[in-house]
Parts: sequence; structure tokens; C-alpha cells
Amino acid sequence: MAMITPAQVIVLATPAFLALILGEYALGRARGRNTYRWPDAMASIGLGMLSQLVALATRFFGIGIYAMAYEQLALLQLPAQAWWVWVLALLGYDLLYYAYHRFGHRVALGWAAHAVHHQSEDYNLSTALRQTGSGFLTSWIFYLPLALLGVPPLVFGTVALIDLLYQFWVHTQQVGRLGWFDRWFCSPSNHRAHHGVNDRYLDRNYGGILIVWDRLFGTFVEEDDADPCVYGTRSPLRSWDPLAANLQVYRELLALCRRTPRWQDKLRVWFMPPGWQPAGLVEGAPKPAFDLAQVLRFDPPQQRAGLVAAGLLFVAALVLTSVLLWNAHRWPLVPALAAAAAVLGLLMAVARLTAAPRAAMLAPR
Repeated sequence: MAMITPAQVIVLATPAFLALILGEYALGRARGRNTYRWPDAMASIGLGMLSQLVALATRFFGIGIYAMAYEQLALLQLPAQAWWVWVLALLGYDLLYYAYHRFGHRVALGWAAHAVHHQSEDYNLSTALRQTGSGFLTSWIFYLPLALLGVPPLVFGTVALIDLLYQFWVHTQQVGRLGWFDRWFCSPSNHRAHHGVNDRYLDRNYGGILIVWDRLFGTFVEEDDADPCVYGTRSPLRSWDPLAANLQVYRELLALCRRTPRWQDKLRVWFMPPGWQPAGLVEGAPKPAFDLAQVLRFDPPQQRAGLVAAGLLFVAALVLTSVLLWNAHRWPLVPALAAAAAVLGLLMAVARLTAAPRAAMLAPR
């Protein structure tokens, strides 16, 4: 029997993801603490669909380069059948994920990809599925130490999937503090703090499974009820469009490059912390200081007919994505590309239907 592909694992997990999302929505309504707006949820899940489709075309950057490094450069050949190899591989992957996640927040090039995950101004299980389409450009670099240490590609791919799937459940406001668990693991409380744009929470709590890494490296912060988390980014997207979401920070960095007179600064723009600006810009004013009190949420008014139409198109995109992910290893290139383009077109139509026809409404939080 043929081995199941990582894309097929995601397809099999999708009904569980959606059931949990609906369950969280129902629980929130019952508690009077609904955390969902369906245009935002559809945008987040749609970005997850596109991320998985991009992953099909960029497998070389994930497992391909890793397998080559393992075959050519590994210092050891660890046995895939030994349980301790799996445990050490998961711990090693989670540590390297911490490093990659920290890079994604503290280096502009990393933030250009990772910002997609933070753009939602809601925080719920659909936010977990909101993933970038360009993370493949740099993520592979961070996991090469595991290849050099001899972790087999099968083990690496499996622990990577475990680390990713674990992080789904922590994207919720319906689960409070969990006592001792919060001290050791990435939990809903710890990860809510990570997504906050408040000064207290900014660039904290990078751990994927273990929060111990943050405690060791000085990046841990505890959620504080006196300072409720405000979600989103400090440069809000103000759009449901999946292409705009993926390109937002890249466009900002390119624009900054054009305004930067010195060539060395044009390069530094990509590797300095997000928000850094060189001296002597050609035009434009410095970016104003962030003021949490002035933050407004992107909340276009919705018409019932438009929302229903958007929902139907979204379901069509979800079904087509599932079919493509399940059969991608069998389909020729041209039909696969056509299906991916159709998914993108459907998601862009959903974004148009759920956006305000004129200026978007900004609502207090």
C-alpha cells in the first residue's frame, strides 16, 4: 500500500479542523463571547489553503534540500526505528522552530513571510490555519542542523508535522490559564500573548510546543488580564484579499528600498528588525509611533446575500483544494496549475464579496 503524503494528511485533518472551529464558534455564542467574524475566518482559512498549494510546488525547499544534506553531509546515521531518535528529533525541531519563529519576528525578511499569520484582528482556531505562502524561502535553512546530525528525512518530516498540528489548538480565547501546563508548554494563554500588539506582548513567546525555550532565552511573557491582548499587526492589512496579505510587507520593503539612497542600506532594509528605517530617506516622513489607543478593527459592513454567495464560493474553493491536495502527486502539471489558479480566483472573489463596496468601515475594538 502506498504511503500517505503530507498533503493527504492535511486533507484528512481538515474535517477535524472545521468541526473544532464550528464547535468553538458555538461555545463562544453560548458563553456570550463570540470571537468569530466569518469574512475574517474565511480569509484566514483561505490563506491556509493557498499555503498548502504553494507547499506542493516548493517541496524541494522543504524535504528536498533536507534529504540532500542528510545524504551528503550527515555526520551520523541515526536509526529511524529507535524511539529515542524520534524524541530527540522532536525536541531538536522544536528548538530550531523557536529560532526560525524568532527570526520571523525580528528580521524584516522573515517578517515579510510570517506577518500573514498575524494579520487577522481576531483570535480563534481559524487563525491557526492562516499561513504564509512564502515561508519556504528561508525556513529550510533553520532545520539543516538536524540533517547534519543524522535525523532521517522520514523522522524529520513527521516531527515537523506534529509540531505544526500541535499549534492548532492554542489559537483560542475560550481556554483560560492551565496552571503547570502554561509553565512548560505553548498554551492558549501563552500564545494569545504572542499574538498581541501591546507593548508588553510584542515579540514574545515564540515556542511551538515547549514554552521552555522562551524562558531559557528571555523572551517569555505571561498574559496579563489587566492588559488585554489586542490582535493583528502594527501595520494593519485592512483587506481580506489573499494576494494582498502575502505581498503586503514585501511591497513595503521594496518601497522603502526605492526611497533609500545608499546601496548598503537598501540591503540592510531586508535584514534589520521590522520597522527600521535608514537615515536620509529620499522622500516620505518617518513612520509614526504606534498608539494602541488609536487601533481600529477592519470591519466592512456585510450584506446577507453577499455573505451567502461568498460562503458558497469559499466551500467550492475548499473542496477543490482538497481534491488537488489529495491527487497532486498523480495529476499532470497543467491541470494542477489550473486547479490552483481556480482556487486563487475563488478566494479573491470571496474577498471582494465580503469587502465594503467603497471605503471599508473601521470599528472600535
